Amino acid sequence: MENNQEIISDLKGLVSIINDGKEGYSSAAESTDNVELKAVFLKYVAERALYENELKAHLEKHGGNSDNQEGGILGAIHRTWLDIKEALTDKSETALLSAVVTGEKAALEKYDMVIKDNELHSDHLNLLTTQRNGIAEALKEIEVLEQKYSDK
Repeated sequence: MENNQEIISDLKGLVSIINDGKEGYSSAAESTDNVELKAVFLKYVAERALYENELKAHLEKHGGNSDNQEGGILGAIHRTWLDIKEALTDKSETALLSAVVTGEKAALEKYDMVIKDNELHSDHLNLLTTQRNGIAEALKEIEVLEQKYSDK
């Protein structure tokens, strides 16, 4: 029973960080007029919505639920970075992409912590690993874009 509570807690934490990312990408998409960046950000909003649904399905299997439609503390930090971006007039794409990188690194840390306990999460380890790898790929794409726009 104690293990199940830990599983529920971990999955709720992941739902929260996924919502952070979804909100962060949505805010980023709203904050830019750059068509290329807006398309990338919206792609990841959709991906995070899918991840959220997958996590919630596993949460329900363990008797938990998550009505969390918003992010947690890390999301607030991520959104603060996006708010700072709006105050910048110079190289706004770079500042925006930097904020997204910060959020994605936080998400990877959270996933790594949960995946590390692979025995506890054995029934959904493949899902968590797949999602973690998706976030890592998103981070790589954002970092490439960040480099591209910092060179301008």
